[in-house]
Amino acid sequence: MHCDPDRIDPLQLQVRSLSFWRMPADSPGDACLYFVVDSAASLILYVGETCKSNKRWKGIHACKDYIASYQDLHYRYGMKTAVNIAFWWDTPVDRRARQELELSLILKWRSPFNKENWERWGQPFWVEKVKFSIKVNLLF
Repeated sequence: MHCDPDRIDPLQLQVRSLSFWRMPADSPGDACLYFVVDSAASLILYVGETCKSNKRWKGIHACKDYIASYQDLHYRYGMKTAVNIAFWWDTPVDRRARQELELSLILKWRSPFNKENWERWGQPFWVEKVKFSIKVNLLF
């Protein structure tokens, strides 16, 4: 693997608005890793990979629903959020290598919206929204 997951810090990347995908683009985008970040809590909520950065979020993406519920619960309890997305562009073009790097980062950052970490955090916002909100509050 040409990329060392220990040298990638999503909290140090430039964040962009979550509505980035609504902006017009003249290309399908590039391969990248992306991180949904709550900067107010210094928390990596989701780690993903794509070969088409401008198209990945245009369709159905379960993470959009998780983010909406996460923000709704925080608003309801008067807790601040600053949820944005950050991109890391120096990723392998090869899909398998990119997915291996993605998995390493999912496990390293213990991102609660990734299914690989649901055993640790529970499945977010699936059945009981309150159960997950309590677990998130324990992180602070």
